[in-house]
Amino acid sequence: MKSYLITDPAFYSAERTAFGRLMQNALQKHRPDFALYRDKNSPDYAQMAELFLELCSRFAETKPLLHGNVELAAKLKAFGVHLTSQQAGEIARAKGLGLFVVISCHSEEEMMQAQQKGADAVTYSPVFSSPGKGEPKGLEDLNERVAKISLPIIALGGITSKAQVKAVEKCGAYAFASIRYFIEN
Repeated sequence: MKSYLITDPAFYSAERTAFGRLMQNALQKHRPDFALYRDKNSPDYAQMAELFLELCSRFAETKPLLHGNVELAAKLKAFGVHLTSQQAGEIARAKGLGLFVVISCHSEEEMMQAQQKGADAVTYSPVFSSPGKGEPKGLEDLNERVAKISLPIIALGGITSKAQVKAVEKCGAYAFASIRYFIEN
């Protein structure tokens, strides 16, 4: 099963030096298949994204994605873009620019729409309890979505332990994504 590291300034810092150190350590230790630079409030998003991409380039196995900004992802030559659930209309444009497209989904309907519009993968969340993310979907629900949807499904939300990673893998998910797992393990 693939792994997907997601950054958040609450855990990785918004300060350039601290972010670089924490990100380097997480990449070195975990060697994730994918990594996402996500910071919804940074006034320096483009500059931090450049640093993120440079750090990821040191790890050939890690494919870097940027959050929500199709133009910047294409301009900086990121591997792909991770769109929010409200950005389904951006899938075709992102694909047209040669980007790998992941889109956040929280329902089967959103997953079907992403599949029809040509996304490469979807995140499905929250699988487990995660602060501020609503009622968890649970493993049974994840298992049902994996059986119904042909797109690769990346389980997201509250995955902080190796036992949870194993449980998600048993459901047949393509990958697991997490913020805290890559910091706490």
